[in-house]
Amino acid sequence: MLTLALVLAALQQPAATPPPTPAPALPPQVGDTSPFRRLALPTPTLLREGSGRAGPRYWQQRADYTIRASLDTATHVITGRETIRYSNNSPDTLTYLWLQLDQNIYRANSRGAALNPTDARFAGQGFEGGYTIEYVRALQRFGQAIGRAPLATTVNGTVMRAELDRPLPPGQNVTLELAYRFEVPEHGSDRMGRERFPGGWLYEIAQWYPRLAVYDDVRGWNTEQYLGQGEFYLEYGDFDVTITVPRSFVVAATGTLLNPLEVLTPTERARLAQALKSDTTVAVIAKTEVGQAFTRPVGGAPTRTWHYSAKSVRDVAWAAAPNFIWDASGYNGVLIQSLYPPEANAGWARSTEYARHSIKHYSEKWFRYPYPTAINVAGPVGGMEYPMIVFCGHRAGDRGLFGVTTHELGHQWFPMVVGSNERLYPWMDEGFNSFINIYSGLAFYHDTVGPGRSPAAQWARAAAAGRDQPPILAADRVNPALLGNVEYFKPAAGLYLLRHHIIDDTTRFDRAFREYIRRWAYKHPTPADFFRSMEDALGEDLSWFWRGWFYRTDVIDLAVDSVRVRQDSTGTTTRIFLASPGALPMPVDLRVTLANGSTEDVRLPVEIWWLGNHYVYERKFAADVVKVEIDPGQNFPDVRRENNVWTKP
Repeated sequence: MLTLALVLAALQQPAATPPPTPAPALPPQVGDTSPFRRLALPTPTLLREGSGRAGPRYWQQRADYTIRASLDTATHVITGRETIRYSNNSPDTLTYLWLQLDQNIYRANSRGAALNPTDARFAGQGFEGGYTIEYVRALQRFGQAIGRAPLATTVNGTVMRAELDRPLPPGQNVTLELAYRFEVPEHGSDRMGRERFPGGWLYEIAQWYPRLAVYDDVRGWNTEQYLGQGEFYLEYGDFDVTITVPRSFVVAATGTLLNPLEVLTPTERARLAQALKSDTTVAVIAKTEVGQAFTRPVGGAPTRTWHYSAKSVRDVAWAAAPNFIWDASGYNGVLIQSLYPPEANAGWARSTEYARHSIKHYSEKWFRYPYPTAINVAGPVGGMEYPMIVFCGHRAGDRGLFGVTTHELGHQWFPMVVGSNERLYPWMDEGFNSFINIYSGLAFYHDTVGPGRSPAAQWARAAAAGRDQPPILAADRVNPALLGNVEYFKPAAGLYLLRHHIIDDTTRFDRAFREYIRRWAYKHPTPADFFRSMEDALGEDLSWFWRGWFYRTDVIDLAVDSVRVRQDSTGTTTRIFLASPGALPMPVDLRVTLANGSTEDVRLPVEIWWLGNHYVYERKFAADVVKVEIDPGQNFPDVRRENNVWTKP
């Protein structure tokens, strides 16, 4: 009975619950991480359009300057008074203005001094100086004189905030008056300075007056500190400038000389008139005439004042010395000038030739030079650009002097005409300028680019060595040792690659690049404006290229993995297995060698990588394939060429 009871009890127990069925695995949950995804750019507006154009509501501030300055060569002090007429074209009411005080980088406690070793290029080599601001006053408001109302100011390193006594509404203007002085450093961060020669001191003067910071639609006030490595961002306007120097000095400056009768001899005026119409160099002050009394006008006070006017420029710079050799020539109404001391490298005798070629080449290829003069000055500064005037090292000669001259004069287009923010986006001026320099040099020396010698191919060595950072970085965030690679060479190599080997149509590229210049001449473009303008004119979505080349340090590595043959009723099909291990995809140029000795070149578009980094190219050939090579012309900056070739065993 017990057994039966146990059996009956067991039968009455609920059946065992089967183990639960595992939940199905969730599908992959990913975003679009493809290199071909659209590049995220600011939303287009009526200020800056999706086409890359400045929109119908685009606005830009304006600053017009009147400056009266004098140079004391005994103390090396510049004393100046300036009035600034600031026009508020923005939709905002402004209660204060920000001005740039670049000379304050030479204060002992400046941020630039903390960042730059004393002997660094962008330091002052131990010099301590900076601005003394005597006063800042409002002279006019809304076009009406208001006396001289003192304005409260606050200095923050290399910028100064001036509190307006009344708010400045949209569409109105205010005129400020400032008085200042500073001592000129010998080494002014390789952007300005002075050097003593046997004939006296030679001065190259820049960052020499308080300047309005830019107020724009993108960031409001741009108040980044001047730390040395980052350059400048300035408003356009007209300048009226007088510079008083010892009577023995010759001055060269941005703009048109308004009082030649007072500061030049009749012989010099006649030579300049001759030079303006000459394709070849004319001596204005010959080497044998340097320092002679007859090179200065007769009579007068111990000082002379040179008066210049410059229209639609963002800055003014000047040079002065008693010992200049002065050469000149002309191009299409532009007076090309060179001024250099007798002790300069003998190669400076060709400076005007180099300068004339540069202005002519860039004018004819990209955008006509808009200013009345272009001046190259030899002195302590190794290479620096300002509107209509550049400073190049007096020790440079031959190809070195040509290179620095054509580079600095190329800056007349970027950023003097196309006014980008150099401090935030140095690649938009240094990179674009280095790009156009390539063709200036090729044209002057009648050179060609051989296999493996293109800028794009040369970049492969730097990329493979990891000597790279994203060019989109602000200038002062770039490793100083990599600045030339990252902000000059890489953007130039990228545009060269785009022009010759990605777009593979120089006419299309040139038309688009010229359109970008035309659209943004005398305006303030951002990277997004450039990317959009180029895509609009080219008819291409280049997100993959902009991202990999300018925002990242992606490398190009294309490979032939293997080659296989498939036979069926239709015949023999060769399957070429390609890969792109590098994160930056590229079009593929293939050279296929057949057993009969013939070769076939095949171009595969970059879209072959849309679905991933592997692709199979299939087709029938007239004979067996014995070799496949990617990029036989070495046009692309491929970091591992050893995987570019497959040879039949």
